Amino acid sequence: MVTERERASSAIHGCIFLVAITIILSSLVLLMTPNLPLFSSDEIPVIFEIVSMKYTKTGSWKYENKLVVKNSGPIAYDNRKLSAITYRNGEPLACKIPYINFQYYINNKPLGIQRIGGMGTDDLSWVPEATIFIDYSQGTFRPGDTIRFEVYDRETNRIISSDTYPHKEKTGEEKMMEEYLSRPGA
Repeated sequence: MVTERERASSAIHGCIFLVAITIILSSLVLLMTPNLPLFSSDEIPVIFEIVSMKYTKTGSWKYENKLVVKNSGPIAYDNRKLSAITYRNGEPLACKIPYINFQYYINNKPLGIQRIGGMGTDDLSWVPEATIFIDYSQGTFRPGDTIRFEVYDRETNRIISSDTYPHKEKTGEEKMMEEYLSRPGA
């Protein structure tokens, strides 16, 4: 005959057993999916994407450089409130762009940059899908250099976008996860 005390302990043991099984199964599921993307609030988005870097050889060691950048984000940005820093092979260049707006740029033209222009520098906003070009001084970049373009909000001095060129090729798994996570309801 089963006493009242024995029945109570078997219910407690059963509950502990179910919790242990749940923890073990969830651990196994996590171990089987080690390649899930880890998202961090510290990641800097690519809003202003480097579309291309054009190299035109002008001499035996000199190249003309034109960087083309597109607003691939969903909103327009006030280009008077944007500044940019360009990096070559991880080192910041002295030619910091104080304003993306063409009129403000003319008044504050930085050394190392010959011209800036494009639809993103006109008027007061850099609208989605609009591009800008930055014509750097001769010899600033050579083929094979890694270029990073960072855009800052002038009012807060916070970075709002960063992109590196040349772009690394995404693996099939990264492409699949990007496609899956971009669908509504994912």
